[in-house]
Amino acid sequence: MSEGALVNVRDFEREAALRLPPDVLDYYAGGALDEVTLCENRAAYARISLYYRVLAGLRDRSLETTVLGERVSMPILVAPTAFHRMACEEGELATARAAAAAQTLMVVSTLSNTDIEDISAASQGPLWFQLYIYKDREATRDLIARVEKTRCSAIVLTVDAPLLGPRERDVRNCFALPEGLSVKNLLGAGQGTVSRELFGSGLAKYVSAFLDPAISWRDVEWLQSVTKLPLLIKGIVRADDARRAVEMGVRGIMVSNHGGRQLDTSPATIDALPYVADAVGDRAEVYVDGGIRRGIDVVKALALGARAVLVGRPILWGLTVDGEQGVTRVLEIFRAELDNAMGLCGCSTVADVDASLLRPE
Repeated sequence: MSEGALVNVRDFEREAALRLPPDVLDYYAGGALDEVTLCENRAAYARISLYYRVLAGLRDRSLETTVLGERVSMPILVAPTAFHRMACEEGELATARAAAAAQTLMVVSTLSNTDIEDISAASQGPLWFQLYIYKDREATRDLIARVEKTRCSAIVLTVDAPLLGPRERDVRNCFALPEGLSVKNLLGAGQGTVSRELFGSGLAKYVSAFLDPAISWRDVEWLQSVTKLPLLIKGIVRADDARRAVEMGVRGIMVSNHGGRQLDTSPATIDALPYVADAVGDRAEVYVDGGIRRGIDVVKALALGARAVLVGRPILWGLTVDGEQGVTRVLEIFRAELDNAMGLCGCSTVADVDASLLRPE
């Protein structure tokens, strides 16, 4: 497909599907069990209508906002996703450079194929670090200490994966990292290998062997005791969990169901978002990921209380198609679509996007 034919995120997804090995495509694209939540994440956006304002007299628009006080050019951030070097040789380095060029924030995954130090050195943009808590607390503490020496300005604790959701595509493919790739951040601790199994997912074995299945609210306290970086929690879909997190001093909540890859039939994130946003109020910032494929989806998320959204799979499709330039193009497509949608809704700034767009007066 020619570059001119890649006009939206779905075009990039279709092109990436033609280029990726089947097991890698299934790993990136797949979800848990029957993939109900995977599909609902997207379908739920289509069910929301926008009651746009007219005759707003707009000439210019600004998409700028702040996340934990850091200015970004648009409320669209790069979500933490694993194993970028399966998409292209430069992997996370290319993603980090593209995010910086777009003047937006990248959340780096614990399960990256590239050291956090190298990613930080490659980027001039804002970074946060997504953290899994390992059974080996010293390895976890050491990783946090390394993160604190980089450009990363916050830690995002993932809490919805004490066990790995059953991803049947990966089981059928006996998924493992290709030769030469590893969980680079943990390689020095002897916990960097995702090897092929005779039957089953190598990633499932990795998670079972190394990640702590018994994480609890006590671990949130422990994490706060070992780092001074602001803490966000990723993977919340309930109001009571959100309230408890905020009461513990968490600075941000990411409404997420792990891209439909953990508990199947969990709610679409856009459906869970207003409950969490109402529970949190102005005590912390609220973000959402999952199923965002158009700029109009971003408007809907902002109207329902999100500070910003995070996109994951679209970044991987761009990375597969054309490395750094592919990611840049995907982010610019989102930017152009959001700008257009805001203009058609009668909004000149992100602050103008509110719940009134979701109901007729």
